[in-house]
Amino acid sequence: MENQSFKITDSLFASQSQRLLNAIIDSLFIYILILSAGTTIVLVAEAMNNFILSSWVEEMSIPEIVFYSLLILFLYYFLTEVYFSRTVAKLITKTIVVNYDGSKPTIKMIFIRTLSRFIPLEGLSYLGSVPRGWHDVLSRTYVVQKKEFLKNKASFQNA
Repeated sequence: MENQSFKITDSLFASQSQRLLNAIIDSLFIYILILSAGTTIVLVAEAMNNFILSSWVEEMSIPEIVFYSLLILFLYYFLTEVYFSRTVAKLITKTIVVNYDGSKPTIKMIFIRTLSRFIPLEGLSYLGSVPRGWHDVLSRTYVVQKKEFLKNKASFQNA
């Protein structure tokens, strides 16, 4: 008897429209986080009479804003996918990030996945027939429809 393991199939992949919706929702959420974090820092700094920190945040240069924004973006994707295997958008679209065998991706895989998002024009990597971006391919992860994934995995385990 051959020992088979569960594998992710094309039928489980999140659709291109789900992936696009994920990108739009996550972008909006990240934008809100960036503004909220900056505002919170200013308010806390002013409450603590730390006007140097407050004025620095209010007068950040373009490179500082870019660095701060990229840091928030990195932390958002990395922390949500490490702890929950999904971002806010994936929660809304009922999709989840998994390993090739259906297990939870490792921290290293999520780290590679998150760093790969910074590749210039990475968003264009979805234009192919298979809805997998470079950050999926390079990290060897998949974004799948959670309900179908769980149903197929349960059927496989009960077989």
